[in-house]
Amino acid sequence: MTAMHHGRFLWFDLMTPDPAAARAFYTRVVGWTLTPWEGPGPDGGAYEMFTSPLGPIGGSMVLPEGAREMGAPPHWLGYLGAEDVDATLAEALALGARLLMPAIDMAEVGRFGVVADPFGAFFGIFTPASFSEDGGRPEMPGMGQFSWHELMTGDVEAAFAFYAKLFGWVKTDAMDMGEMGVYQLFGPEPGKTVGGMMKAPEGMPPCWTYYARVPDLDAALAAVGEAGGQVVNGPMEVPGGDRVAQGIDPQGAFFALHCTKS
Repeated sequence: MTAMHHGRFLWFDLMTPDPAAARAFYTRVVGWTLTPWEGPGPDGGAYEMFTSPLGPIGGSMVLPEGAREMGAPPHWLGYLGAEDVDATLAEALALGARLLMPAIDMAEVGRFGVVADPFGAFFGIFTPASFSEDGGRPEMPGMGQFSWHELMTGDVEAAFAFYAKLFGWVKTDAMDMGEMGVYQLFGPEPGKTVGGMMKAPEGMPPCWTYYARVPDLDAALAAVGEAGGQVVNGPMEVPGGDRVAQGIDPQGAFFALHCTKS
């Protein structure tokens, strides 16, 4: 692990009651292929990785019973890199986070744990056993990779302060969304924007949403409906000319898609 990975989104797991059905849905909608993991997954069962043209980006597993008991719905879980998982978990808890899963080791993968931030949004903390030289931060994520990371939260300023302290994030820009409030952009360093934060609408629980890049948004949204999912927002154009949409997969997990203008 190197400092270049600290605070970067490195991996994404889909926690779902039916991994096989979810895999069929996302391979059709996003265009991912599946790569079996040789060995048991984090929950001890079979684990298959979602794979983009540039390599694996995440996987899928059964939503843990403990998570269901705590009221967690099916969801995508992003893992942020940390130079020292245990130290970062301890710091997160000191800053007001809640521990959901203590750090564990997974052979040949690394060490990881899961927390909820002070406002309730889940995320993982991960020190990989090996890493790419680019630190997981290409200039433009490729097709099938997660290209945007969006936090809906109860308090944007306090949430940003939490992640800035924990991972060194900086504010890169902000957009006034009128009645919806300010959309605060952030990144690992000045000039490098990787996502945004805004106040969650009334009734929406705090959560992270990850946008998968697709070559044709209209075709992907048609596949959503054909495969049993639901489009709940969009398609819509965002500043800069890109197009995005959000949906719910057949098992109930919220997801988002992103198509660049060129």
